[in-house]
Amino acid sequence: MKHTTHNLIHLLLLLFLLFLLVVLNPATTTTATTTTNNNNNNNNNNSSHISFLITRKGVNFVKELLISKAITSLTPLNIPAIKQSKKIPFIGNVYFELSNVTLKHIQVSESSIRPGDSGVAIIVSGGTANLSLDWYYSYFSGFFFPIQLSDHGLASIQVDGIQVGLTLGLENQQGKLNVSLLECGCFLEDLTIKLEGGASWLYQWFVDLFVERIESAVEEAITQKLREATSTLDSSLQSLPKQIPIDDVASLNVSFVDEPVLTNTSIGLQINGLFAATDQTWKPKAYEQHLGTFSCDDPSKMIGISIDEAVFLSASDLYFETGYLQWTVDKIPDQHLLNTGGWRLIIPQLYKKYPNDDMNMNVSLTRPPAMQISPKSIQVTVNAQLTINVLEGGEVIPVEIQASGSISMRGNTLGGKVKLDDFQMTLEWSKVGNLKMFLIKPAIWTVVETVLLPYTNVRLLKGFPLPMIRGFTLVNAKIRYLDSGLVICSDVAYSDDNAHALVLVS
Repeated sequence: MKHTTHNLIHLLLLLFLLFLLVVLNPATTTTATTTTNNNNNNNNNNSSHISFLITRKGVNFVKELLISKAITSLTPLNIPAIKQSKKIPFIGNVYFELSNVTLKHIQVSESSIRPGDSGVAIIVSGGTANLSLDWYYSYFSGFFFPIQLSDHGLASIQVDGIQVGLTLGLENQQGKLNVSLLECGCFLEDLTIKLEGGASWLYQWFVDLFVERIESAVEEAITQKLREATSTLDSSLQSLPKQIPIDDVASLNVSFVDEPVLTNTSIGLQINGLFAATDQTWKPKAYEQHLGTFSCDDPSKMIGISIDEAVFLSASDLYFETGYLQWTVDKIPDQHLLNTGGWRLIIPQLYKKYPNDDMNMNVSLTRPPAMQISPKSIQVTVNAQLTINVLEGGEVIPVEIQASGSISMRGNTLGGKVKLDDFQMTLEWSKVGNLKMFLIKPAIWTVVETVLLPYTNVRLLKGFPLPMIRGFTLVNAKIRYLDSGLVICSDVAYSDDNAHALVLVS
């Protein structure tokens, strides 16, 4: 199996860019407790390694977005026809009917949101709305020879003082987030009716007869629409998978862990966040949780995301233990280094024994790559065995590479750069005699610095898109390194035209 040079840097790219994978299904918590490191997969499935904190500003942003979406879904709102008969003095029994009752426009002046132990309460007050309808009435006039008289026309209604209150419950149900409507109510304070056409005597009777009926119908219709919207939101959340495939090898466990944490100013959710084999042949062990309660240095940010070092370690273990981190390389930009002629001055006996013969390199990691996050940097250590093959001859050279890097974000794109900190080599065995490693090491160092790192940094500079909920984009994100973890704090923008990954359908 042959691979080009980009395969050599697959691991470095993976370790520095796993952030792209952890937000496929937003979830978060304000607290992560420490667990004992063991191999109990059940305990592992109940632990959280990625947490999200929606701050006061973020909660208000969600409120405004929900209200905007609710208004869009409510208008136009068709209300069932209203029919009634009424005996009117000097006229007799009059039949009234209101049809095509339509709520056309809603405007909200005041709103608030209050997370709490019982759920998330959203209150809207001071709202106004416009309605239109068709009216019709008929009655019989005359004692001996009754004649049916009728009339019809239009009416417009101005609604003032709309108040809507609802409480949403958030609950973890077997790893999925459930949203339920705990309470919901709507109240209209005042109606102003303007009739077009009809006899003058009709107006007062119309008002007396139908104001309460119209109010009740509108209140019931709005409440029912909110129930349907909540059910739709919950169905969308239930349709989200618990594991998201990353590639043919790995999936990310995005199941929710523990119950949402609701305070007066924030909402916290958390997910498992560890990598597992797509074919279920390998499952992550129980990793220690390092991150506890976290907050954003800038309180004006809408959202905080904490990512435990264990997320990266689970990916490292997975790709190593499934045999993915080994390659055969026979093509590099400086191709002469894969010919014994390129090593003539460095390993003369190799060239003498195999003059101008082509070579390849078998690269295999001897242990899972180690990654350590500290407040100042991210350190990656890769231990690999490099076998240089020339026909039937060869040398095995264990290689240890230590690198450090940094991560940056641009919108929903995550990028970064990496630099080489240390590089060690020792000879394990050779079929061409003893090798002078002090001569070989600079050559391999040159390959790493001129081929591996530049390619890696070009790819990192371009960045990778973060899979986000449809329409949402991170804005002015800041990354802070912690001991054994990261915190990303950001504002959020929303657009219906946003082309990022489809996860949750509104």
